Amino acid sequence: MAKGSRMSADSALLPLAAVVLGLLVGALIMLAGGYDPLAAYAALIDKVIGDPYSIGETVREITPLIFTGLSVAFAFRTGLFNIGGEGQFIMGMTGASIVGIKLSLPFWLHAPLAVIAGALLGGLWGGIAGYLKARRGVNEVITTIMLNWIALYLANYIVGNFLLQPGQQRSYLVKESASLSLAALSEMFGHARLHAGIFLAPLAAVVFYVLLWKTRQGYELRAVGHSPSAAEYAGMNVNAGIIRAMFIGGVFAGLAGVIEVLGVFQYQVIAAGSPGYGFDGVAVALLGGNHPLGVVLAAILFGTLTYGSAGMSFGADVPPEIIRIIIGSVIFFVASPAIIRGVLRFGKRRGSGEVA
Repeated sequence: MAKGSRMSADSALLPLAAVVLGLLVGALIMLAGGYDPLAAYAALIDKVIGDPYSIGETVREITPLIFTGLSVAFAFRTGLFNIGGEGQFIMGMTGASIVGIKLSLPFWLHAPLAVIAGALLGGLWGGIAGYLKARRGVNEVITTIMLNWIALYLANYIVGNFLLQPGQQRSYLVKESASLSLAALSEMFGHARLHAGIFLAPLAAVVFYVLLWKTRQGYELRAVGHSPSAAEYAGMNVNAGIIRAMFIGGVFAGLAGVIEVLGVFQYQVIAAGSPGYGFDGVAVALLGGNHPLGVVLAAILFGTLTYGSAGMSFGADVPPEIIRIIIGSVIFFVASPAIIRGVLRFGKRRGSGEVA
């Protein structure tokens, strides 16, 4: 395995310690508020695995986080900060909606075409930021934030003027031939909204790994991320690499939007705000160490906490916003490795009987 492609023991231990510390911070806040943290966490676990429907819905919640986490992680690995997952997610939804609603094709062609259309539109949306970075030197953080809002209002315009169900604030349903829902699997899990995306997400993680560490293109992208000047000196096209990296990142985020339309809701709404998966993808990538396996594990954690927060609210009367505090605490500790290493060293000294 190529150097840098594996998760070291240290890189795996730090996120794990961050999760534990985040849960402890959440427990302390619950105690300060007069809540029982043990009952709250027990209710969360029960909500997640208490019945087949909850298990299925937890998996459904995890799936788009894998895609958006991979989107952010891919950009990070190539020296870029893709904070535009929201916009790319929305454009992926829009591309899938247009093809899924407007075209009438057999299933074997309609569903793949809708997936490809959404993925490409998400990729093109990311590619715009890449182009502006490469050709005009515009910081990708600024452009991706702006493109998030442009995507939201552009998608609302398209849905409102070309796809709108009369009397509704949403589009028509996508045609059944474009749907990614898996009825048989859904029935096995109490009619949870399961879809083909649950298989596409781990496949995307494998593609991420193979593309970045097993291909010449991936080597060049990583080289550009490590040192653009050195990559240019070696004869690599740095500007093309930046555009390509943002495009690929956009494809991952676009796929997250695709599965939400074709697999979960079957329609697209006129939204008042962003869905939030793109921003959550930043946290997932950070916790996962920008490694595809780490991203999958981090998405499982975040999806579990997000879906299980309803259990804390109903089962232990704990405000679901506590989950956001826990997630924020985890991110804080991930971004502060010195704190975690200090805690770990303190624990080792206490365990060995040394004076702290």
